[in-house]
This record gives sequence, structure tokens and C-alpha cells, in this order.
Amino acid sequence: MENTERKKSWLAEFLEAVLPALAIVVVVNLFLGQTRRVDGLSMEPNLEDNQRIIMEKVTYRFHPPRRGDIVVLRRPEGRYDHPLITRVAGLPGEPLELHHGVVSVNGEALEEPYLDQVTTGYLKPLRIPEDHVFVLGDNRAASNDSRSFGVVAHADILGRAWFRYWPLDAIGLLPHG
Repeated sequence: MENTERKKSWLAEFLEAVLPALAIVVVVNLFLGQTRRVDGLSMEPNLEDNQRIIMEKVTYRFHPPRRGDIVVLRRPEGRYDHPLITRVAGLPGEPLELHHGVVSVNGEALEEPYLDQVTTGYLKPLRIPEDHVFVLGDNRAASNDSRSFGVVAHADILGRAWFRYWPLDAIGLLPHG
């Protein structure tokens, strides 16, 4: 009988410690933030393949994505195993075009201090629909972005890439435009 009571006591203590911790993890993961792995070369040199980031989910509950934000979104191609990490270049209602290596928004060249290369390709002028953004990776020569799959609905944005925690020599807040 004493052994059974000891087991019940141990189980009760275990549940008192573990259940609240699990509840906190679930709440944080569902509503506040998640860890993500950078998958691919689209954001080099600012984010490299296999780096680890924290995506926060709170900001876009208070305001829509802003130009220069690094966002995590569902892959438009239907692959949901690894979300895509890319940068917001165009906002709802804005005319955007790409020619001669320059992205123009509202007829003005987009200032992109985070780039180390010109933007490839040509894109005839388009107006970004309401509740959508136009995204471009920082590695314009090898990026999967709106040039290939079109504009992205706000509903497909999972959150804002906020903090890089791996590798340790690159730890810190992520630069936004």
C-alpha cells in the first residue's frame, strides 16, 4: 500500500510540474512564436540555408506587414513541409515593376540596403491587390519569390522572422528594411 501511495505522489508531482510547462509551450507555439529553419538560398547573404530563426506571430495582429519585413509564409506551390522565408517589397495598392535590375514602387526605385546584387528578371507593372504583398528574396539570382508565384495573401503569412539563434556566431535580431 505504501508503495502505491508513493507512486501516486510521484505521479501527482510529475503532473503538477509537467502539465503547466506543456500548456505554456503549446500557448507560446500556437499564439506567440515558433522556431523555423531556413530552407534554401533565397535570403542569402542575410539568412543562410539551415540557419535557425524565431518567428513571432504577434506583430501582424496589430498591423499589416511592412516593406522590408522578413516574413515566413506558406509555400504557394503547395509544399507545406518547410515554409518560405522572404522579404516584403510591395504593399497593398502599390504599383510595382521590375526592369533593368531595379524594383520600382510608385515609380521610384526601391531602396534595398540589404542587397549585394542586382535584381534579375523583368516584371511589367502590376498593382498589388488589397490584403496582399509582393515578396522578393535577398538572393535575387536564386530566389523563389513573387516573380515566380505572384502576390501573397496576408492570410498566407505565418509570422515575422525576428531573431536568429543558430549558428551561435550569427545570433541576434534580424535586420529589416
